[in-house]
Amino acid sequence: MRLYARIVELGSFTAAANDLGLPRATVTNAIKKLEARLGAQLLQRTTRCLRVTRDGQAWYAHCVRLLADLDEVEADFREAALKPRGRLRIDLPATLARQLVIPALPEFCARFPQIELDIGTSDRFVDLLREGVDCVLRVGELPDSGLVGRRVATLAQVTVASVGYLRRHGRPAALADLQQGHLAVNWASPTTRRAEPSLEFVVNRRRREISLPARITVSGVDAYLACCEAGLGIAQFPRYRIAEALARGSLCELLPDLPPPVLPVHVLYAQQRQLPARLRVFVDWLVELMGRQV
Repeated sequence: MRLYARIVELGSFTAAANDLGLPRATVTNAIKKLEARLGAQLLQRTTRCLRVTRDGQAWYAHCVRLLADLDEVEADFREAALKPRGRLRIDLPATLARQLVIPALPEFCARFPQIELDIGTSDRFVDLLREGVDCVLRVGELPDSGLVGRRVATLAQVTVASVGYLRRHGRPAALADLQQGHLAVNWASPTTRRAEPSLEFVVNRRRREISLPARITVSGVDAYLACCEAGLGIAQFPRYRIAEALARGSLCELLPDLPPPVLPVHVLYAQQRQLPARLRVFVDWLVELMGRQV
C-alpha cells in the first residue's frame, strides 16, 4: 500500500522506487502482483505517461486512510517506549535558516539526538506530499493551500535606503515626501511572479500602500537586499535581516514612526490526525526558538 500510494503521489514508478530505496524491477513486479490479487487494473502505463484508473483512485483513497490508521497505532506504541526518532525533512527560507534557525540547531540535536534533519532552503512553493517534505517554515500571509498552519512568530519590519540613495534623492520626513521623486525596489512573489505593492505602512493602526516608480523588480531575498544596498531604491525588510547593515550604517532606517506591517511566520504541514512525534517536537521547538529570538 505504501509503495502504491507513493507511485500515485509522485506520478512515476522510478520516482517512487528512488524515494523508497527500492529497485525499479521490484516496484514493477509488486504492482503487477497487487493488480493480479485485486483483479483490477490500477495504473495505465505507457513509455511516456502514467495514469491512475478509476479503480486505482478508489484503491488509493483506501490506502491513504488505512496507512494513516496504521501510522497512528504504531506511533502510539513507539512513543510509549522510545524518544522521538527518525528522519525529518524540512524546508526553510534561506535567510531565516542561516541567521536564526541553523545557529540554534545544536540545541535541538542535543535535546533530540535520535532525530535526523534533512534541510532544504528556499522561498518557493513546496508540494509537501509530492516532494516528501514534512514541514516548511514560511514568512508572510498563508496561501490557501489546504495545509495546517501554526504561527510561530511575527517579524518587525523596517523601511530603509542606502546612504548613496539618500545622498541623491534626499531623506523623506513624511509619507507625502515619498511621492517627490523617490524610487522603490519592487518585490515579486517567487511563486506567482506578481509584483507586490511597492511599500506598506501602518498609519493610525491601518495598513496603507504607497506605490512608487521602480526600475528594478526582483523575486529573491538576496537580490532584493543587494539592489537596496546598491542605491536602486527604497525597500522594506524584517529588522533581523538587516540588523548588521543598520549597525554599520550602510543602510538607514526611514520613517521609524510609521513602520511597515509585521510579517507573520508560520510552520506548515499536511493535515494529519496525529503528528509524528519527531514533527511535533520540532514544531514546538520552532515556536520556542522564534519566541526567544524575534
